[in-house]
Amino acid sequence: MRQRWIFGDQLGPHFLGDERPDGDDGAERVLLIESQAVFRRRRYHRAKAHLILSAMRHRAAELGDRCDYVSVETFREGLARIPGPLSVVAPTSWAARDLVADISRQRDVAVLPARGFVTSQEDFATWADGRRTLRQEDFYRAVRRSTGVLMEGDEPVDGRWNFDADNRLPPPKGALTLGLPEPVWPVEDDIDAGVRADLDRWEREGVEFIGDAGPRLFAVTRAEALAVLEDFVTHRLPTFGPYEDAALVGDWPMSHSLLSVPMNLGLLHPREAIDRVVEAWDRGDVPLASAEGFVRQVMGWRDFVWHLYWHFGPDYVTDSNTLQAHVPLPDWFRDLRADDVRARCLATALAEVRERGWNHHIIRLMVLGNWSLQRGYDPREVTEWFTANYVDAYPWVMAANVVGMALHADGGRMATKPYAAGGAYIHRMTDFCRDCAYRPDHRVGERACPITAGYWAFIHRHEAAFARHPRMAQPVRGLTRLSDREQLLVQEEARGSSAP
Repeated sequence: MRQRWIFGDQLGPHFLGDERPDGDDGAERVLLIESQAVFRRRRYHRAKAHLILSAMRHRAAELGDRCDYVSVETFREGLARIPGPLSVVAPTSWAARDLVADISRQRDVAVLPARGFVTSQEDFATWADGRRTLRQEDFYRAVRRSTGVLMEGDEPVDGRWNFDADNRLPPPKGALTLGLPEPVWPVEDDIDAGVRADLDRWEREGVEFIGDAGPRLFAVTRAEALAVLEDFVTHRLPTFGPYEDAALVGDWPMSHSLLSVPMNLGLLHPREAIDRVVEAWDRGDVPLASAEGFVRQVMGWRDFVWHLYWHFGPDYVTDSNTLQAHVPLPDWFRDLRADDVRARCLATALAEVRERGWNHHIIRLMVLGNWSLQRGYDPREVTEWFTANYVDAYPWVMAANVVGMALHADGGRMATKPYAAGGAYIHRMTDFCRDCAYRPDHRVGERACPITAGYWAFIHRHEAAFARHPRMAQPVRGLTRLSDREQLLVQEEARGSSAP
């Protein structure tokens, strides 16, 4: 019998046996390779390194004598220690697939189709064939039809495909939190203690990490993942939809599921989470807007960016820079020096990344991504920064999300317009502007909001190209009406790459 080689993001039972979430048939021997070289290639967030190692070691402990757990410098060194035929589910990066292909030329390795998503790569290829544009909403509707999720025949339940218009509420006025119960937090054990000791030793030996080494906040076992799913559905899903785009300084989880880490580690199949959410809606426990919002994020968006990673090819990140953004990441941004920043939105976002390697999608897109877009940071550097610092990030996660969505570096292959915005959006959807040194409605002067001023400087920089863009022509017309345009440009030129 072939031994199943699994990677560190293939840790759920559906990566053994058949493809069902409970598909572990208990028969196969399993190979897990802990490669220290992975952590030398880039400067990972300490919390991310902890999560990956803890998840792998917990899985090995669960599998017991069935698992060969090999801790070595490289994957090739580990594979050399395990003779015999192997099988492996196609991994989630171009680099890992190249490795598997190379090993397959040297020994007997059966490569199985990718798992851990609602749709297959063949499904996406069929859908994408002949389309001039690939739009997430079109893909999402096709998947809803093919799976029957939240459908009545060929039509969506309640006659609506999405509830975006209902799911854009700002946080309650004056609220410091949403007032929800604390999420269920994992309890660290001896395996976590061992991980901490090893990371300390690696650092002494020269491996460099970034970020805080606080308590583990995310699930790394299947049991923990299922507990987090149940806690989310019970306590936060009802308010997830309305407040999914809102943010509060004092409530970093808000109503979010905290499932991206275990789902991207392969501990939880996305269809499990979707089915549990739909079941709660079917019972009348949660509003349709919240259930649909979650389904769209998981079955629509997560699957979509996974497929775009393969569809756009291995050179997508390195070759995409339509806006000619070449500014290197400044040290204060790259090194998570939140205390150097006066702009409260940026300071809060960087502090959250520093403290836990996570913040939710709107802070990633409309604060950190928006700032990087405005300032013309190099797309390759920004993608690398997100990939290394976020605990739920992998190359497939960040390629389209950063290059296509946040930075519009692919010229519109993914998104129909740049997601640039001024301070008014952040003021409306967060409490970040409260007690800030700047004012969101000031473009110039001592209290000029760097996000607002940066927005207009960005529009100016690309005025000629955006004047012909169907969704950006209006901002260009607004730019021509600014009475303080020259003053603003001088101000932002002087700001340069300094911390705002």
